[in-house]
Amino acid sequence: MTGSLEYNTERGKLLISEYGRIIQKMVQVAVEEPIRERRQIIANEIIKLMGQLNPHLRDVVDYKHKLWDHLFVMSDFKLDVDSPYPIPTAETIKAKPEPMIYPQSRIQFRFYGKIVPKMIEKISEFEEGPMRTSYINAIGSFMKMSSKAWNLEMLNDDEVMNHLESLSKGKISISESDDLQFKNMQQRKVTAIGEDKYSNGGGGHRNNNQNRNKFNKNKNRNFKNFKSRP
Repeated sequence: MTGSLEYNTERGKLLISEYGRIIQKMVQVAVEEPIRERRQIIANEIIKLMGQLNPHLRDVVDYKHKLWDHLFVMSDFKLDVDSPYPIPTAETIKAKPEPMIYPQSRIQFRFYGKIVPKMIEKISEFEEGPMRTSYINAIGSFMKMSSKAWNLEMLNDDEVMNHLESLSKGKISISESDDLQFKNMQQRKVTAIGEDKYSNGGGGHRNNNQNRNKFNKNKNRNFKNFKSRP
C-alpha cells in the first residue's frame, strides 16, 4: 500500500497550476500518444475540459486562443497536433513586451489636466465673434469647477482670465468689459440658493408657524377634554 503513494515531490513540474494535476497528466498522455489522429482527438477533448474547469476565461476576448496556448505550454511545447491558431513557441511566450513610453510633457496647471490647454489652444485660433466668446465662457466655467474639485477652492475671475491668457500664450486677452458668463458664477449661485430658500415672501416660515399654532390648539383641546372626564 505504501509503495502506491505518490508525493508531489516525486511528480513532474506543474506548469500551469490553475488547471490542476489531472489536466497536466492528460496533456502528458496526449504527448506520448504515437498515433496523430488519436492525439488530435485527445487534444480537442482536453480543450473542452479546460474551458469547463475555467469558465471565467470565457469573458476574455478570443478565449479559445488562450486555451490552445495554455495546452502547448503545459506540454512544454512538445505536443504535435493541429491548432486553429498559430502554434506558440517558448520564445514567443516568454518574450517580454516593449516598454511603454510615458508622455513627459510638463503640465503648467495640474488641476486643469491636459485637455483644457488643448481646448484653449484650439479656441485661440478662432476668429473674433460670438462662437469664440461662447467657447471661452464654457472653458472658463469649467476651469472654475476643476479648480474647486482639486483643492475645494474656486478661482476668482482675475485668476481664470490670467490662466486663459497664459495657456493661450497671449492669444486670448480678456478685459473687464467683455461679456463673460463665468464671471461672478459663485455669487450668482449663492443668490439663486437664497431666492429659493426665501421665495414666495417667506412662505416656508409662514407654513411652519401655521403648523405650530395648529399643534398647540389641538394639544390644549385634548388637555381640557381630559380634565373634564369624571
